[in-house]
Amino acid sequence: MSSPCAPVRRVGLFGGTHGNELSGVLLVRHWQQDGAEIQRPGVEVKPFLTNPRAVERCTRYIDCDLNRVFDPESLGPVVEDIPYEVRRAQEINHIFGPKGSDDAYDLIFDLHNTTSNMGGTIILENSRDDFTIQMVHYIKNALAPEPCPVLLIEHPSLKYATTRSVAKHPVGVEVGPQPQGVARGDVLDKMRKIVKHGLDFVQLFNEGKEFPPCTIEVFKIMEKVDYPRNKNGEITAIIHPKLQDQDWQPLKNGDPLFLTLDGEIISYQGNCTVYPTFINEAAYYEKNQAFVKTEKIKLTAKYLRSSVSDQSTS
Repeated sequence: MSSPCAPVRRVGLFGGTHGNELSGVLLVRHWQQDGAEIQRPGVEVKPFLTNPRAVERCTRYIDCDLNRVFDPESLGPVVEDIPYEVRRAQEINHIFGPKGSDDAYDLIFDLHNTTSNMGGTIILENSRDDFTIQMVHYIKNALAPEPCPVLLIEHPSLKYATTRSVAKHPVGVEVGPQPQGVARGDVLDKMRKIVKHGLDFVQLFNEGKEFPPCTIEVFKIMEKVDYPRNKNGEITAIIHPKLQDQDWQPLKNGDPLFLTLDGEIISYQGNCTVYPTFINEAAYYEKNQAFVKTEKIKLTAKYLRSSVSDQSTS
């Protein structure tokens, strides 16, 4: 049985990390005006607009992707003439961090939209974080029978350096499909419910509720797959119609992947079944990414309870 964990006292709700992903922008702005639905006893919950300039222009970013610059180099000494998002990352690290320190926020939900058909997805960064695994288990049960896929982006060579990684427990909320610069009611509602159930879990945990060991199914990132290109780097094939919108569905050897402009089908060549996601994501064309290959694995969390129950009985 694992030792008790400290109660969660500070939670950040990030919106607008990408300024054209409007569900998080609208929710954070609403909560800044009226935060009744996100308040929980004994917890400071801070809604925060992470990239206000990009939000103002309704664009993904101004100079570079804010969700990729929370690395030691970018968070290092302040220098002049740095990209806007790098300076903003340093400001966020000062408010919610420092990253990797005891003073960092306990938990951050970073709210994103995708043009891909991913539904209400939760993104985890650490396969050994009992707290977040237990929280995701709780959220998935609360949302059932509505599916809530979980993407694990832990990988030896793919380093994301996300905005939320400043917290002790970083959680991404990725909901779609939704076009950039558009707000869909069903998508916003899914995002709102995931945050609500996550905050409910925090409250129960802080009150001393015991959570027995649990297991969740997740999709672990394997690799990113680019579009077919010519020698000039130009795309020569598009996502095949049979793959479009099939996020989280099994992809087997011989299944169609791409369709060239000449009508040629390019099939998947692989000796194991994979589960693609972020299929045809609009924001990833610039990142040379057509989709992400994942594999299904199980994550297990140990028994969890807050040390608050020890304090109340001592």
